[in-house]
Amino acid sequence: MRPQLRALELGDPPERWEALGFGVSGGSCPLGGVRLLLGCPGTGITGWTLSGIAAGTREIDGLRTNAAEEQPLLAAAAHPNGAIAIDHVVVTTANFDRTAAALGATGMPLRRVAERRDGLRMGFRRLGPAILELVETKGTQAGRARFWGLVAVVEDLGALADRLGERLGSIRDAVQPGRRIATLRQSAALGEAVAFMSREPGE
Repeated sequence: MRPQLRALELGDPPERWEALGFGVSGGSCPLGGVRLLLGCPGTGITGWTLSGIAAGTREIDGLRTNAAEEQPLLAAAAHPNGAIAIDHVVVTTANFDRTAAALGATGMPLRRVAERRDGLRMGFRRLGPAILELVETKGTQAGRARFWGLVAVVEDLGALADRLGERLGSIRDAVQPGRRIATLRQSAALGEAVAFMSREPGE
């Protein structure tokens, strides 16, 4: 049984995500098989729920974690802004080796590691409907890993830019060939970094 991302807990009030064109009901927002739980205590992404890991798991190198039983993925939901999935969730750490080892011990060894031009590393692992991106940062290695942000996939990035106006930064080429990306500005008032990306070419 492979680990899969089932839910993300966020401190943002539901109305802020509704204002961005997401369909929210009862304080939650289903997005490409992952449930976003809004209005949770704290700021930003405060925790995640994973299936396929040991029952009773409560944290992974500082990342608050809930273990869920294996279950069918959430049904697709229509969002006014055209969002269809989460492409990846970003976790940062100043001690890449320690966090990678903690993920591996929980059943999530990184499948690919790349070195950036500044010498810092990025590691990747698919967790069912989304990708985990582990990003190495500068700083004291005693610090724990933390959730940093997420990237959502939308049907039409240009239409989303028209909808959000000044709340969305300029559209630019993504690292992934053939895809485009734009990042929400601080005026969106979310507690975590959020970006939107076009679909895979040919999808």
